[in-house]
Amino acid sequence: MPQTLSSISMFTPCGFSPHLHSAKEDDQGGLIFQDGNLASASLDALIQHLIPTTDYYPEKAYIFTFLLSSRLFIEPHELLSRVCHKCIEQQRLDDPVLDKARIRKFGPKLLQLLTEWTETFPYDFQEERMIGHLKDMIDRIAPCDEAYWKRMNQLLQALNQKLATLSHGQEGIVKISAAVSDKLVAFKSKPPSIQREILTVCSDPYTLAQQLTHVELERLSHIGPEEFVQAFVHKDSLDSTKSCFNEQKKTSNLEAYVKWFNRLCYLVATEICMPAKKKQRAQVIEFFIDVARECFNIGNFNSLMAIISGMNMSPVSRLKKTWSKVKTAKFFILEIVIPFFSLLIKDIYFLNEGCANRLPNGHVNFEKFLELAKQVGEFITWKQVECPFEQDHNIIHYLHTAPIFTEDGLYLASYESESPENQIEKERWKSLRSTILGKT
Repeated sequence: MPQTLSSISMFTPCGFSPHLHSAKEDDQGGLIFQDGNLASASLDALIQHLIPTTDYYPEKAYIFTFLLSSRLFIEPHELLSRVCHKCIEQQRLDDPVLDKARIRKFGPKLLQLLTEWTETFPYDFQEERMIGHLKDMIDRIAPCDEAYWKRMNQLLQALNQKLATLSHGQEGIVKISAAVSDKLVAFKSKPPSIQREILTVCSDPYTLAQQLTHVELERLSHIGPEEFVQAFVHKDSLDSTKSCFNEQKKTSNLEAYVKWFNRLCYLVATEICMPAKKKQRAQVIEFFIDVARECFNIGNFNSLMAIISGMNMSPVSRLKKTWSKVKTAKFFILEIVIPFFSLLIKDIYFLNEGCANRLPNGHVNFEKFLELAKQVGEFITWKQVECPFEQDHNIIHYLHTAPIFTEDGLYLASYESESPENQIEKERWKSLRSTILGKT
């Protein structure tokens, strides 16, 4: 089950190949190859390299890489407009009498390019202008072959279905987030319980790991690959063009996933700090260690990392008397695991910090974006995994809506469980009791 895949075979039959040779002569100028690899180019040359002709079609790896990175230099609707304009110009689609034989060679290639764009970057087509460009092109080539109408209708139908699914998922996340914000708990007095505890909802570590995997895959499925570019790649001093994502950072799904990760960390810490008795707290810790091990076994490294992070939070780690009752050997083994999502974000961050988007001559640093595409492609392959486990709505509802402590609430609960050990902790405890409980 969801194991992180080591290749992005979705792009080419043999995996991602950076050897993006031109299938036609480099007659535009501006394409620079090093050791057979496309290293840099002017933006105009890259756009031209994207456009199919009667005897040329760009490699899938190139299409993905350019569509992913191009939004740093040109907005998607403007890019599609320029692609369509060049197609009209090159194939003479404005002529009163069309060369039907030539269009029949060109049409399927154009439809294939548009299909790949809509399938991989569907969020680009939430704009009416994008749909307008699609329809304009089909209106121009359809008179040459009625089958193009059918292909375009299938494309639009698949796109609408995908956008509807993504929109529904986003609305669900918004509703869950609102419900959670209304239930944030600053501190819970221990005797009268105001909420159920995780062990009363699910006492089987394997089952909880399965349900966490459902949540992970559902959340990750909504993140568009372009969000990594928009979130982590910033305009550099050599980039004289307008960086369009600075105006409107479309990273809501990525941000929602980070919020989920943080919520799971706090939920774990809350469940551990909540019980009044040391034995119960130790039992909860051991339960989450077992859940983390099951997450590891099924390849859910993201939930695994969130659980470990929650157990490593200071309000939890300071509970020495509680931890003395826990069999910790298996916990320390878990800590060596490097989670997939955290590592991906780290790699993208350092790639961005270490490389400029443009070279001193103004060329797009395509070598950088090839590396970025490989990393984001790993993520796309991973998120397409279908969860094989049966969904338990009761457990998932609890994971999303159970009240959690704030950071101050966690510290107060921790001090109430095991008294402060030094002057700094004593002063913080006193302050928290005053601000949260109104006690002196």
